[in-house]
Amino acid sequence: MPSSTKVLTVNELAEYLRVHRSTIYRLLKKGQLPGFKIGSDWRFNVEVIDEWRLRQGPGVLEEEVVE
Repeated sequence: MPSSTKVLTVNELAEYLRVHRSTIYRLLKKGQLPGFKIGSDWRFNVEVIDEWRLRQGPGVLEEEVVE
């Protein structure tokens, strides 16, 4: 029986995590967000993202404030 793994796009992930798309791209650029590319588009496994969120400290998804 195949598992029905949910895969999200950048827009869907931003909505899921309640952050701006730029936050997703910033974390990807830093290599901090687990995702994979299909062609030039990023995709994210919801189960992997949920595990990643549990391992992160508070504030990882906060926007960086430059003073």
